Amino acid sequence: MTLSGKTAIVTGSNSGIGLGVAIELARAGASVVINSYTDRKEDHALAEELQRDHSGTSGATVRYIKADMSDAAECRALIEKAGACDILVNNAGIQHVAVVEDFPVDKWNAILAINLSSAFHTTAMALPMMRESGWGRIVNIASAHGLTASPFKSAYVAAKHGVVGLTKTVALETAGQGITCNAVCPGYVLTPLVEAQIPDQMKTHKMDRETVIRDVMLQRQPSRQFATTAQIGGTVAFLCSAAAEQITGTTISVDGGWTAL
Repeated sequence: MTLSGKTAIVTGSNSGIGLGVAIELARAGASVVINSYTDRKEDHALAEELQRDHSGTSGATVRYIKADMSDAAECRALIEKAGACDILVNNAGIQHVAVVEDFPVDKWNAILAINLSSAFHTTAMALPMMRESGWGRIVNIASAHGLTASPFKSAYVAAKHGVVGLTKTVALETAGQGITCNAVCPGYVLTPLVEAQIPDQMKTHKMDRETVIRDVMLQRQPSRQFATTAQIGGTVAFLCSAAAEQITGTTISVDGGWTAL
């Protein structure tokens, strides 16, 4: 599979799932724009590193563009600054946990803005570019929580369900135009953020690493194994391939069987 000549924008991609997606798309030959809300030397150095590692002979580039995905104008400006968008991966997201009656209003607003509204704004800007070229791939990183629910995560669950609904609507509006729109729904993924939580969980539950992963962190994931960022990236790359041309408006779960329960 080659994505040579295609430009991919991945939001929230200087770490975790987004970075895994960016790596796989660069490996497939796409020119990639990575993004976060910071503008540090490390962010631009990461883009340079990815380009060195994955551009090969395809001439693909990797750039970093700062954009705060809680801000509608910055979401739209990200697509403009990129100059082209053949592949859009809406990945940016945050989380907060609280019961509904105590859920902070500012946290609710931020989660809805970053996890859901940002995907609307970037998609609205990218679609004219895709229609003009007659080809486009939109992949929204939803969650198992886009298909089911957990207590104390009202904003996150609402946002991710919204992402799934947005995915279906965009797929219907673009059907037959060479554009597809799908959602990937990961369960628990071994990101640096999750990895950092393991020692505290071991201490709290007085368990060894493997036991706390299997019986505490992955209690709802029947495989009792984390998905990897490379696996999520590989799923996104597949959705951008010729084999997936007739896959649109659907969800693909990468959750170790979570949503099969």
